[in-house]
Amino acid sequence: MVSRVGERGRRPWYRRRAVIAWASVIVVLGVLTVFSFVSPWPSALLIRTVFEVNAHQTVQTMEKYAPTGGLRERMNVPYAPGGSSDTTFDLFAPEGAVQPRTTVVWIHGGAWISGDKSNVDPYVRIIASHGYTGISLNYTVAPEAQYPTALKQLNSALGYILEHAAELGVDPSHIVLAGDSAGAQYAAQLAVMATNESYTQRLGIRPALTKDHLAAVVLDCGIYDVRGIPKAPGIGGWGFRTALWAYLGTKDWSHTPGGEAMTTIDHVTKDFPRTWISGGNADPLTAGQSKPMAAKLKGLGVQVTSVFYPENETPPLQHEYQFHLNLAAARSALNSTLQFLGTVG
Repeated sequence: MVSRVGERGRRPWYRRRAVIAWASVIVVLGVLTVFSFVSPWPSALLIRTVFEVNAHQTVQTMEKYAPTGGLRERMNVPYAPGGSSDTTFDLFAPEGAVQPRTTVVWIHGGAWISGDKSNVDPYVRIIASHGYTGISLNYTVAPEAQYPTALKQLNSALGYILEHAAELGVDPSHIVLAGDSAGAQYAAQLAVMATNESYTQRLGIRPALTKDHLAAVVLDCGIYDVRGIPKAPGIGGWGFRTALWAYLGTKDWSHTPGGEAMTTIDHVTKDFPRTWISGGNADPLTAGQSKPMAAKLKGLGVQVTSVFYPENETPPLQHEYQFHLNLAAARSALNSTLQFLGTVG
């Protein structure tokens, strides 16, 4: 009788499990590679998976520093008809009677293709615990929806917040737009819409906010000039190119109307609201995005509070460092943000 070991020993090489497993991996990667030339979907979903894992870990870190009580909460408030979770927001404010407060509206990041308001809720809760109304917004990410769907949704959310200001505890003359990464790009674009009439006419979207509503912006690790991304090196450059393909709907997106409108550094004016802006020393977006945006705003006479770091800052501060509150620099940036908000009103 032939043993099982003997059977395995005589099994042809192409039937061995290890070979089959590796061949399967190669086939899958090959299929993804082929599809990546004709569609952003496979790569975008792969990037989303990585981002979601990182976001989950970051939320766990933030939760350790977020207040566990003392706040009034309203979760999953719909700001548009249809019942989709994409068009909802979470609200946090100090307990007690509802009263108008300076309101920080936070737009989550995720390279336009991932993310959720829950990713920033702990940070917004921390801000709210210092006497503010904090709101975190959801919107539909790409490739499920392309430009300008999310921008219109966020604009609608701001309109809803203004319309329901009294019941939400929002001071409509003290709105602060805030965001991280792609959320900072959205925040900057919405602020330009509120302060640059010629830009708004060109965009074709009637802004919910005016400069009388908008008191300030908070921009963390954002993107304000997409022109350099087509030549950006490494896996980061590939990731941003894929994300913008998914978001703008064409592989050659850099000279589309949407791509040009996203480059908000070209459209800011002296009426842009006072700004808090930051980026980490190990974040590749800092040198090419955050620092030029800060310089442009200062040159226009906008009041700017910038938080940047020397190249040898240790530990190195990566993209979205501000959420890693176990780091002293992140806690310092949070304190700086709160001090800045204190000057708004």
